Amino acid sequence: MQTLVIEGYLAADPSILAAQGSGRKRADFRVLETTRYRRSDGEAGERTTGFNCICFNESTTENYIAPYARKGSRVVIQGHVENDSWTGKDGVEHYDLRVVVGDIRLKNRRRTEEAPATATAAKEGAALIDDDIPF
Repeated sequence: MQTLVIEGYLAADPSILAAQGSGRKRADFRVLETTRYRRSDGEAGERTTGFNCICFNESTTENYIAPYARKGSRVVIQGHVENDSWTGKDGVEHYDLRVVVGDIRLKNRRRTEEAPATATAAKEGAALIDDDIPF
């Protein structure tokens, strides 16, 4: 099995879902990673790639992802790639790749019950982060 490591930002708040029957929780989220490069003509360029991720570890989902992970959170994901396929309502077969998360590291963790980021940042004299992130 090949291991993949991705460092990027969450595109949206993670979706916490419970499996039918067992009720086990899992987290679905998308990580965006941007690569910056220099073109042959000398101009700077960048390419953003999105990765669909799923975490089946119920403990990680409930104790780590649900309370701390939010849109724009910087994450480092380690996992492996799997093919995902499903049949849509129209009967068309769809295919996708997804990263099955084995390990996740979140940067700048904070619980949702704590003070908002703007109040905390203002107290510390740090620059405020705009919640309207473009991805």
